[in-house]
Amino acid sequence: MEHTNEAPRATKKNESRNTVPTVSANPERDCQLEMVYDQKREATAFVLFRAGVCETVPDFQLPDGRKLVPFSPRNNLIEHGVVRFAAGPKEYGSEPELAKAIQQFIHRYVDLSPQFERIATSYVLLTWLFDAFNELPYLRIRGEPGTGKTRFLLTVGSICYKPIFASGASTVSPIFRILDAMRGTLIIDESDFRVSDERAEVVKILNNGNVRGFPVLRSETVNGGKEFNPRAYHVFGPKLLATRGFFDDAALESRFLTEKTEAGRLRNDIPINLPPEHDVEALELRNQLLLFRFRNMGRVPQLVEFADRSLEPRLAQVFAPLLAVAADEETRTELRTLARQYNADMAADRGSATEADLLEAVRDLCVSAAGRPSMKEIAALLMERHGREYDNISAKRVGWLLRRKLGLATEKSHGSFVLAGSESEKLARLYARYGIEQQTTGPLPEQSPPSPQRLPDAA
Repeated sequence: MEHTNEAPRATKKNESRNTVPTVSANPERDCQLEMVYDQKREATAFVLFRAGVCETVPDFQLPDGRKLVPFSPRNNLIEHGVVRFAAGPKEYGSEPELAKAIQQFIHRYVDLSPQFERIATSYVLLTWLFDAFNELPYLRIRGEPGTGKTRFLLTVGSICYKPIFASGASTVSPIFRILDAMRGTLIIDESDFRVSDERAEVVKILNNGNVRGFPVLRSETVNGGKEFNPRAYHVFGPKLLATRGFFDDAALESRFLTEKTEAGRLRNDIPINLPPEHDVEALELRNQLLLFRFRNMGRVPQLVEFADRSLEPRLAQVFAPLLAVAADEETRTELRTLARQYNADMAADRGSATEADLLEAVRDLCVSAAGRPSMKEIAALLMERHGREYDNISAKRVGWLLRRKLGLATEKSHGSFVLAGSESEKLARLYARYGIEQQTTGPLPEQSPPSPQRLPDAA
């Protein structure tokens, strides 16, 4: 009797060890597995897509003996709607028809500019194919309280791929674990993270999460807190954010496609409170988008087709995936126009920076001076034009700014440090980047003739 009692326990223990809770996987070639959740029946299952056919299965056995199983419908995250799933794939017609239905849903409940409404539509499609790409943009809405930021998150977020609503989290720690387990779309209200430590943790997720292959490393205690075990958390994936202001890191800012909201009255056709049909419509679209994912995961076009080298590299990088998933060529044309507009705005923003002042001084001195401008001449022109803003700026400081901020080389000529003659092409690129009209087309002279006004200076 003792033997027969022990055997079942050992079997159950082995079964538990070999059971892997999963939300999505590609267990075989040309085979996709996605977890679905039927809220009415309070049941989870898998949809297996293979050879163009969808089949609902309770689990999936791997050749190595492990068994993939869906998360329990009583999982706390699922019960409370923190993570939302489709209920099952549903036909949607053509891809332009699906994109139109998405845009109409967003338009019905959120007051956005027509341009950003189209960006949001393409972004929703992108979230359902995000793991086919190596870099992703983020979508953000920025504004004061009461300008529709939460409505944006609830509406656009509800039709993204495996949306994770983390806005109510009191700490960032669970977000790492949820992202790692669910591999979905993070939807977060940054204003919930005002403490500096929490803000820094959110920035870690955002900085690491738009490029594949950069997990966040965290230390966790084991053996009753006696040892520390480093753990890598997967944070790559699409993200929707609502903020009041900007992030301090310019590189992080460049990852966002942003809509600025303004206080004012809503359009008359937008409901003040979300009606019950909002969730019903969102589930219908998630079901259609699940089938869209199944049909398109294996045939996403190469991004090289959509890389626009006339744009800022980061901007070209974040727009390429959106262009790849656009439903038709008309949408791609609109996205390209928006990308050029963003590019012009970025150049205009830079135009008020110190770097732009330096470049304007360099440009004008290249035209008027006999030879390449010296650091002393650039410093003098900055003080003449901008007064106290550059009061007593030294030639040494100008040389440092040119090298460190703009990447331009300097060299010594006739006792003064001057702009290197090899920098003509780099200057042309910098003029374009900062929105500065170029007045010279020829290369810088290789030699700078001695000038009576040019005195030895330090670099």
